[in-house]
Amino acid sequence: MGVPSLLLCRMSIALPLFVGAGACHHTDMHYETIAVDQPFAFNCSYPPITNGAASVRWYAASKIPVSKDIQHRIHQEQTWILFLPLNLGDSGIYYCVVKSSDSCYRIPMNLTVFVKHWCDTSRRTPENLPDEYQQILHMGKSGSLTCHLLFPDSLVLHSIKWYKGCKEIEPSGDQFNLQGQKLYVNNVSPEDKGNYACSVTLNHTGKQYKVLNSISVSIKRAGSGGRIPKIIYPENNSIEVKLGSPLIVDCKITDTKENTNLRCWRVNSTLVDDYYNNTKRIREGIETNVSFKDHIFYTVNITFLEVKMEDYGIPFVCHAGVSAAYVVLTLPAPDFRAYLIGGLITLAVLVVSVVCIYNNFKIDIVLWYRSALHSTRAIEDRKLYDAYVLYPKPQKESQNHDVATLVLKLLPEVLEKQCGYKLFIFGRDEFPGQAVANVIDENIKLCRRLIVIIVPESLSFGLLKNMSEEQIAVYNALIQDGMKVILIEMEEIEDYSTMPESIQYIRQKHGAIQWSGDFTEQSQCAKTKFWKKVRYHMPPRRYPPSSPVQLLRHTSCDCREGDTGLITH
Repeated sequence: MGVPSLLLCRMSIALPLFVGAGACHHTDMHYETIAVDQPFAFNCSYPPITNGAASVRWYAASKIPVSKDIQHRIHQEQTWILFLPLNLGDSGIYYCVVKSSDSCYRIPMNLTVFVKHWCDTSRRTPENLPDEYQQILHMGKSGSLTCHLLFPDSLVLHSIKWYKGCKEIEPSGDQFNLQGQKLYVNNVSPEDKGNYACSVTLNHTGKQYKVLNSISVSIKRAGSGGRIPKIIYPENNSIEVKLGSPLIVDCKITDTKENTNLRCWRVNSTLVDDYYNNTKRIREGIETNVSFKDHIFYTVNITFLEVKMEDYGIPFVCHAGVSAAYVVLTLPAPDFRAYLIGGLITLAVLVVSVVCIYNNFKIDIVLWYRSALHSTRAIEDRKLYDAYVLYPKPQKESQNHDVATLVLKLLPEVLEKQCGYKLFIFGRDEFPGQAVANVIDENIKLCRRLIVIIVPESLSFGLLKNMSEEQIAVYNALIQDGMKVILIEMEEIEDYSTMPESIQYIRQKHGAIQWSGDFTEQSQCAKTKFWKKVRYHMPPRRYPPSSPVQLLRHTSCDCREGDTGLITH
């Protein structure tokens, strides 16, 4: 009663899966013929579905899911079905269902288990049940035989032995070499034809199992028979890799199932493992393969623990039978774009910084430059004065006093005595009895600059507004001689519309310097902000102070001393 109930329960679980499997795409049947009492594993892989997120489920011929309990003799591990070991009654059809979010495939596997008599000539194995792997060696070449061990990683393989006929092969180094799952055969001759076998011990959950693979080897002349293996990668290309970095390069090969070509990496015509046997810095990895219907896809890699300078420019060659392809390591090319971008950014930052510094401190920079490279030699421009000072007659007594103090006291004190300039001040330097128009017209041509003092009251600017001769003189100075004009405001002037057009033009083109002093002794220092602006617009100083006495008197504010105070405007 218990057994039928258990079967009914299993059938109820499997029925929905089987119904779902019926809607899957059917693939070609895989045929496997294996001798009894051996472990056997088959991987349910259907690229590219099993490379992504997919579920894999194995079913027996009775449509019952295969157990996932690893203690069972027949069980599923990940995408594998395992028989540990095979019994005669295991023959039958098994299939796996691979499902992803948008596809489903049903992959059948027909398993035949038979009794094979190893090395027993009195008893013959049925000829219609061959289980030998057919492999080919090429005459006069070096080749390899592969012990096909397709098992999941949970099975540990060790103690690999090779046999020819029933005699164990002892690796001699001259004819046979054993490396991993391969038996290398050097200088293949007709005597190498025959039946080979490889024996391997497997460990799984504390139990040991013996695998014995039969290999039937035939000898052919090089280039005859069989399909030449194709190396997909490398493609005689180069790889950029940094010095000192680790690197893994895969050699990807497709070959027919019956070919047993040697697949290996060589450098300077020597096996990589032998060439770097002392340091083991570069090693050949374990070969892996995926079996398809009509070919096998092999991958064998080479691992650089650390790339050294001696590795660059040397071809590392992947061999697969008569096929070969190399890869060459090269140093990465300098990223000029990064250097260019970095240089441009640095240059832009530098330019912006210089412009900002110059805009904020250009007055101090120019004055320092003049102080450092000043000359006492007069300029040969036939000018007698550095500046012509033109100022108004304000109506208010307080303004008249301030203007007179600035023009007749402070300008001579700072610009002439401290800074060595020579000024022509209207109202101070003309000869008595001279006509005003003649004074302005004659002397303004002898000056390098024109200093114009203005006050807020436009009507008080009678010196330029009420006298047409002086207007003509100013226009001549601006238009004919191209003289630079220094405009000084005694107070802030918001509306210039009532001013003469010449003053409006000067204000618009050159701006104005606003008097900020208080007529104290401190205001008479050439290093204050106001006087620095005036000196900036004056021509480079060419004349020394008037006398040693004046030098001693104005030492703390003398223009000849280096200006340390910084100003911004």
